[in-house]
Amino acid sequence: MARKVMTRAPKRPLQKEVADDERVYDDSRVTVLVDGFIGYLRAERGFSEHTIRNYGVDLGSFLRWCARHDVDPLNATHRQLRAYLGEMDAARYSRATVNRRLSSLRGFYRWMNLVGAMDADPAEALSGPKRGKHLPHVLKQDEMDRLLALNAPMGPDGGPRERTPEEVRDQAMLEFLYASGARISEAANLRVGDVDFNSNLVKLFGKGSKERIVPLHDLCVDAMKCYLDEARPALLKGKSATDRFFISKRGNPMSADAMRVRFKALVRQAGIDGKLTPHDMRHTFATDLLDGDADLRSVQEMLGHASLSTTQVYTHLSTTRLKDAHHQAHPRA
Repeated sequence: MARKVMTRAPKRPLQKEVADDERVYDDSRVTVLVDGFIGYLRAERGFSEHTIRNYGVDLGSFLRWCARHDVDPLNATHRQLRAYLGEMDAARYSRATVNRRLSSLRGFYRWMNLVGAMDADPAEALSGPKRGKHLPHVLKQDEMDRLLALNAPMGPDGGPRERTPEEVRDQAMLEFLYASGARISEAANLRVGDVDFNSNLVKLFGKGSKERIVPLHDLCVDAMKCYLDEARPALLKGKSATDRFFISKRGNPMSADAMRVRFKALVRQAGIDGKLTPHDMRHTFATDLLDGDADLRSVQEMLGHASLSTTQVYTHLSTTRLKDAHHQAHPRA
């Protein structure tokens, strides 16, 4: 007798996510407040444009839901917000998406209470689904070697390699991400004056515009100096000068999104895991430091983490790599 195969229904949107704005919430009271909240995130919290865009998308989704269910966002109740979360759960949205939208709602309602737009906070006691624990993804040593060898100044035969300005820039970008543990937004906002080539130090501005100083090794400094002296002027193509460090082939400052796209292309070119992201370079940086016996506080400072507990996840990853190495190498493992 043939066994019945159970298939999972395809993921569906929240009831009817209207694509043509026919039910977009158009109450001017709310749109003014949303604009004010977005301005607060940009000016006072110093959030990146990528994060701000996500907040806008999340709040837009919530307001469309309010329009469909005749809910006034300025008088929403705890029960109504739970219904919104429940509908996302029923539509099988990922835990990460639900928690991100919940975080956006909490921030919005908390801000409205601060500015006096509301007297109560219906999102304060809301809780999202627990996220499954997972370790950060890091590059293996051979993967990192292949990636950094793509546009290295010396070819496989040991001789100097002819490189285009874009290839010199790509090499500097990869070396910088791995040497500093910088977020991609920090790399995109890097200024020429932020790099101290005499002291091998870089000044980074993280979340909330918090400043930190991170050392750079000689190979990274050499790659960045070669790019700055030779490739960057060629990429600018005579355009009005900008102090942004990384420049696109059109002579404009590279955005974080442009750097992500370029990173993906380099990963494919190196023939390694296509799911890798620039943030995985940051994970690899932290894990390799801990594998090299760096102390946790120093790694926390270089990563710009506000809490030591955020950095501690890399100690578990470091232990996992040690266990894997032991299992592969020990004759009785």
